[in-house]
Amino acid sequence: MERAAVTARTSPESARDIPEATVARLPVYLRALTTLSEQGTGTCSSEELAGAAGVNSAKLRKDLSYLGSYGTRGVGYDVDYLRYQIAREIGVTQDWPVVIVGIGNLGQALANYSGFRSRGFRVVALLDADPARRDEVVAGIEVRPFDDLEGIVREHSVAIGVIATPALSAQDVADRMVACGITSILNFAPFPLNVPDQVDVRKVDLSIELQILAYREQRKTGQGAPA
Repeated sequence: MERAAVTARTSPESARDIPEATVARLPVYLRALTTLSEQGTGTCSSEELAGAAGVNSAKLRKDLSYLGSYGTRGVGYDVDYLRYQIAREIGVTQDWPVVIVGIGNLGQALANYSGFRSRGFRVVALLDADPARRDEVVAGIEVRPFDDLEGIVREHSVAIGVIATPALSAQDVADRMVACGITSILNFAPFPLNVPDQVDVRKVDLSIELQILAYREQRKTGQGAPA
């Protein structure tokens, strides 16, 4: 069954798992630290980092305690050092090759997203089953037939695949990804995927997120659903 949880990683020095809720917040801390570093901040307190990340300082300190002791009492955290330690823990100090399947409007937007490269992800292939898409170039990458998936996965040792296809195609795409060795899938298709237990799936459903916002907006204006 599709799972929305993040799988916690353990560092080689530690045998204990990091709670999934903490793992989900580590990228937020990494983004906040990156912003602080770009602003020229060398050290920060837990309160400053928590404020930049949008969490309370007690939760942040507890989360970081799973990684080790990187703060200095009375001084705070070395921004660049803590940034590196979090990046190492979540696995983005290495280069992760990624394939995107489905080069419609969403797939093209994902291919053009500059944040992948800066966060350790390299899009190595864009694939689409539509023959009309062949030979298109998106973000400097030629769109290739979906049937090339297996060869691309072998050539680049791809472990992460992105599905940006219509819902009806999503399960077939996931099955092919799993069969050729992809073990992590980011699914943008509005369809719940069935995958083996060893395959991690993260689902991004933009319509659901908008509906949640609509619900909250409706409550703000006092326009609740009729009885």
